[in-house]
Amino acid sequence: MERGPSQAGRSKGGVGVSREIADSIARAVDLPKGDSASYAGDHSLASILNNPHVGKSGVYGSDASWASWFSSGSANPTELPPIVLNKTFPEIARSDFSPYLASISEPYGRFEDIQHHTNRELLNSQRDAAGLDGSASVGDSDVVVRGQGESLVACLREVPSLFFKEDFALEDGGTFRAACPFSSISETGVLQEKLSHYLDIVELHLVKEISLRSDSFFEAQVQLQDLNSRIVESCGRLQELKSTIRLLDNDLVGSAKNVQELNKKRSNLLALQQKLRLILYVNQALSALKLLLASADCAGALDVTDDLQHLLDSDELTGLHCFRHLRDHLAMSLDSINSILAADFVRSAIHNGKDMDVGKPQEKGARPAAVGREEDLMLDEEESSGFRERLLPIIIGLLRTAKLPAVLRMYRETLIGNMKTAIKTTVASLLPVLAARPMDSDLQAGERPVDSDGGGLSLANKLRSLSPDNFVMLLTAIFNIVQAHLVMAAEVKKVIEWIMGGLDGSYAADSVAAAVALGAATAAAAEAAQENYQTDPHVPYSIQRSTTKVDLLPGRPNEASSASNVSKNFRADVLRENTEAIFAACDAAHGRWAKLLGVRAQLHPRLRLQEFLSIHNITQDFISATEKIGGRLGYSIRGTLQSQSKAFVDFQHVARMEKVTAVLDQETWVSVDVPEEFQTISNSFSSSGEIGRDDPTCDDASGPAVTTSTKVYISNEQQSKNVKQDVTLAKSVNGQDKALEISNISHHSDDRSTKEHGKTASQMLFYGGVGYHMVNCGLILLKMLSEYIDISKSLPALSSEVVHRIVEILKHFNTRTCQLVLGARAMQVSGLKSITAKHLALASQVISFFYALMPEMRCILFTKVPESRKALLSSELDRVAQDYKVHRDEIHAKLVQIMKERLLVHLRALPQIAENWNKTEDTDPQPSQFARALTKEVGVLQRVLSRTLLEEDVIEIFRQVTEIFHLQLTEAFSKLDLNTPQAKNRLFRDIQHILACIHALPAPKLSGESIPKPGKLDDFLAQRFQSEAGQ
Repeated sequence: MERGPSQAGRSKGGVGVSREIADSIARAVDLPKGDSASYAGDHSLASILNNPHVGKSGVYGSDASWASWFSSGSANPTELPPIVLNKTFPEIARSDFSPYLASISEPYGRFEDIQHHTNRELLNSQRDAAGLDGSASVGDSDVVVRGQGESLVACLREVPSLFFKEDFALEDGGTFRAACPFSSISETGVLQEKLSHYLDIVELHLVKEISLRSDSFFEAQVQLQDLNSRIVESCGRLQELKSTIRLLDNDLVGSAKNVQELNKKRSNLLALQQKLRLILYVNQALSALKLLLASADCAGALDVTDDLQHLLDSDELTGLHCFRHLRDHLAMSLDSINSILAADFVRSAIHNGKDMDVGKPQEKGARPAAVGREEDLMLDEEESSGFRERLLPIIIGLLRTAKLPAVLRMYRETLIGNMKTAIKTTVASLLPVLAARPMDSDLQAGERPVDSDGGGLSLANKLRSLSPDNFVMLLTAIFNIVQAHLVMAAEVKKVIEWIMGGLDGSYAADSVAAAVALGAATAAAAEAAQENYQTDPHVPYSIQRSTTKVDLLPGRPNEASSASNVSKNFRADVLRENTEAIFAACDAAHGRWAKLLGVRAQLHPRLRLQEFLSIHNITQDFISATEKIGGRLGYSIRGTLQSQSKAFVDFQHVARMEKVTAVLDQETWVSVDVPEEFQTISNSFSSSGEIGRDDPTCDDASGPAVTTSTKVYISNEQQSKNVKQDVTLAKSVNGQDKALEISNISHHSDDRSTKEHGKTASQMLFYGGVGYHMVNCGLILLKMLSEYIDISKSLPALSSEVVHRIVEILKHFNTRTCQLVLGARAMQVSGLKSITAKHLALASQVISFFYALMPEMRCILFTKVPESRKALLSSELDRVAQDYKVHRDEIHAKLVQIMKERLLVHLRALPQIAENWNKTEDTDPQPSQFARALTKEVGVLQRVLSRTLLEEDVIEIFRQVTEIFHLQLTEAFSKLDLNTPQAKNRLFRDIQHILACIHALPAPKLSGESIPKPGKLDDFLAQRFQSEAGQ
């Protein structure tokens, strides 16, 4: 193989290649051959200076270097043309090359590092060669000795990296253009020479590496041959050891080994015998289980299943193919046992031999029995003991299988269904009997159900067609049916609680405790298996049951506490289902009862109070009895009863509001006789109010202070008169002013022949020792208030609603009365010609009566109102009482205003009358027509008011009238211009006559010998006529 070119030869080769390339370029551009060298040097130098970053992959190949360019440029300096400077360049400083130096600093640094590394390697190789061969010259550059791998590194450094890439393929266009950059024929030859040179370099370095590694290869081959000989030797020794051991086994260990094998065979035979006995026992147990199931002996069957289940859980039957279905067979047997126990439990718990059809009449037309007492339906001591003995083994069996909660749920559904069926049967059997009875309700003919299609009435219509009494009979029968079922269910609940509570020292206490523990374990295992099934549903349930075991034996303390918790949870589950069963039965009974009430929901509000109360009371008794048995409140039926009660109150209130409005519109405001019934109602308010005053709310109740000492006063002189003069308020024809009409109405003398308090009790309504004249609408309102109070007492849950309704009807009565009397609407709706003073007085009496009645009514109503509502309702009643007081005061003010208007009418004619006094001579000693007419009207008003109003009201009205007379008459008389003595005497006589009338009017009684204070008219008389007398 040829020796690789040296570094000097490579430089020369590089110059030759450059020169050939330059000649090729010169021929291509048709340059003279002598100019090719200078062209190549100039342009090559310019290319390098323009891109100093170009490394080994330059324009002319990756082997191009700076030295080759300069050597090719300086090979023939004579051929280079002289450099001609066309212009003078400025002086160049070092700073001008700073950008260039900065751009080549990084590649130049790498170049220096490579150069230093190469020099160190050459120096180290020369030193090693000098140490091995003393004749070697360190300075000889042609002898290069490197270690292993150094030749490959040098090869990679000299040959471009393009040829060493893994994806190098000349078929690729980019790779081919990078490896063969020239396209002309001459350049192709140069390229072939360069590629041959690269091939020589690679072959040379490969040969060097192989020569360096040949010693290690032959050394490894020698070692491998030595190892092979040792392995052959070891195999021979192993065969000798095996033959020796075989001889020892035959001579020393053979007999002992036979003994061991025979002993193992004997153990296997004994185990087989035990397995066969176990198989026989299991087979006999399965046969016995079938017989026990056929005879319904659940206790014995459970013992057998427990033994077999224990064998399955202890893995003694594992691997026996004949018993692969034993677990499923036991599950089926347990299901059969549970079915038998569940049927026995339901049959014993529900059908106890008692007749549940207690509400069914024995014969047609027989009346259902009254609601039975719970004590009469309960079992006696002997029956209760026998009932416990029947249920005890059934419940113990269900506890052992942990199915008692599930059976209790089934029992609950059966009890509900049985009770619903009994109710349905009772309704179906009693409806024809009760429907045949005559109806005595107040329902109109149009409100009763009619068979419109010609066929039989539906069940709902038949229920609606029943009278209230007959419907109560039906409810009584249903009550007895439900009570019988629930009392029996309560007995079952009591027995289960007695069993779960430990049986109170009974003989079966240990059996119950063991059954509870076993049932708790079974329930926990079933729950765990169910969780595993939900986690991996592909695993069969029987396998999960076999792998899920709960050990409740008290081993360690934590296991004992866990077993106790499981047992407590199981007990709690049983007791919860036991309680839920009877509560669900009560809830179902409530639902059926509420459904019956809902069918007649449109009829009940229209009933009379007593009829509705009969339905309400039996429903309330039913709720109380069922809640006592069930132990929980029945919210559904209570809501139904509350809604129907509220609908009843609302309907009754609307009817009474309409009735009050109609009565007020037809009222003629004439005093009527008071029947004894209404006096009794008034007296009941007084007696009930005294009882209700124990309520602290009544102590602060605002209202009128009615004294019992106030009496109705009627003078003997007024009673003996045969003529009654009415003061009427009428409108004049032109509608401008009002006048008092004096009408004489004749009456027989025997109608007014009574003494003081001569009016009988039938003509006045007495309350608190005070008599009130009443009109028709007042008596009707009193009757309605009494009915409202009865509703409040009978329906205490709606007492607040009743108070609201009373407030509303009182407001309506007060407002409508004010419109009819004070607003004179009665002239339009009632046909009155005018609103008289007596009308006003009677309206005042009615308003005063109810105003006086409000404090006692408040005490009666608030005995049933909750404390939280009393403050609000009390404020509403206070506002109503204040409205009544204001209304009464307005009526009194209206009476005063009437008298004032009449006075002003007379005073407007006084100046003309006074002029006549001055012109004519006065020979009549009597007062003038002015004074007589004025006093006559005052007297008529006094007589009317004194007969009707209370004494204190009359005194207050005429006190105001007196003040108005003193003021107006004094002012009018002081303005008169009287010139003659006759006129002055006439005025004197008139003033004395008017003062006599005023002094005779009712006035407050003075204490002792007090003298009444004179008025302004008295002072005017004294001043005017005493001064004239002095003159």
